Amino acid sequence: MALIQRDALTNIRKHYKPEDVIVIHGARQVGKTCLLKLIAEDLTALGLTCHYIDLEDFRMLDLLNKGPEEVLSYLKQKGLLDESRLFLLVDEIQYLDNPTNLLKLIRDHYSKELKLIVSGSSSFEIRSKFKNSLAGRTVDFELHPLSFMEYLRFINCNIQIRTPVTSPSLIEELKHHYTEFVLYGGYPRVALETELQEKERYITQIINTYVRKDIRDLAKVRQIGKFNKLLEILASRCGTLLNVSKLSSYSGLSRQTVNDYLFTMEQTYVIELLRPFCRSIKTELFKMPKIFFYDTGLASILGERGFRKKVSGEMLENSIFAELRKIVTRNNLNYWRTKDDQEVDFILRQHDSIIPIEVKVSAPGRYPAALRYFTRHYNSQEPTLVVLNKTNSAEGLNLIYPWELYTLFL
Repeated sequence: MALIQRDALTNIRKHYKPEDVIVIHGARQVGKTCLLKLIAEDLTALGLTCHYIDLEDFRMLDLLNKGPEEVLSYLKQKGLLDESRLFLLVDEIQYLDNPTNLLKLIRDHYSKELKLIVSGSSSFEIRSKFKNSLAGRTVDFELHPLSFMEYLRFINCNIQIRTPVTSPSLIEELKHHYTEFVLYGGYPRVALETELQEKERYITQIINTYVRKDIRDLAKVRQIGKFNKLLEILASRCGTLLNVSKLSSYSGLSRQTVNDYLFTMEQTYVIELLRPFCRSIKTELFKMPKIFFYDTGLASILGERGFRKKVSGEMLENSIFAELRKIVTRNNLNYWRTKDDQEVDFILRQHDSIIPIEVKVSAPGRYPAALRYFTRHYNSQEPTLVVLNKTNSAEGLNLIYPWELYTLFL
């Protein structure tokens, strides 16, 4: 079966020429191996030489553990090293005893012969094994579950959403697809599955593998039952303020343990804590973050023990968060909330602009008061309301569908 294009390839391609090691990391089952194979196809099409190594093959693992000289000797004897530079693609890099040492030595001493592109299925182990000595020698790419644009490719829908879609029938079709995207999430295998039961079974398998491998084996979490309970509580509270004291009480864990587990969940790309927007960084540090999941399907299975039947406001907000994070860094995305509970879902920093974004399932008839206040107080541009249903409209608002988020970045 032909590989389906991932958007990350466009950005990775820009870094083929420099000497730095390209490192791809992200959650389990988001498509890192397929991305490496897409890169191999791309390199071949450009007339460049590449070789793929999977470290789940114990023979290759033993070879790379012996050091760069053994690796170069092996590649020379295979006839892969000649006058041209070889792109060496290494999957499951975390299996190496000391990946930092190998990458550093190849980058510093053999970069004319070899260009390394590596990935790993356990982002937690990659981060724990990579040391500071690699600073300035790598360029890192986070691979997330599918964006909606990628999701359309995976389900073989050819509607072009980078340009305005005005046909009512196509808009209804996109609404249908986006609803399913929110309900079931963006894991590539889930998108390709047509049976609902198989989608659910596959996400359950991802959860079980995550808890068994990343959490028990790698993060050395011993209170697995309480960890699972905390994860389920968080999944049922997507988009809400994070109160560590209450989480401690609900889960039976100490505050320090809750904070440790939250850190582990972030490091393994399951959740992200969204910080509040304010002018003073010192003030920002004392405000509660909001909790979001990278995948709405995963959150539903964890929090509801099954897929939901319809899209709620919280689920839609979480999906918009996930879409925005695939486009911007976490430093350029916040939320805003006042002491009297006025709130704007997202504050996007784009170049020199500050764009407030509110998310609703259906458009309200009136201009949201918090959005109006923020726009005036911070002199922001393009106050935006993201909705699934444009049943009403408010004057002065940039009213868009979820798939039109990309227009904010063009």
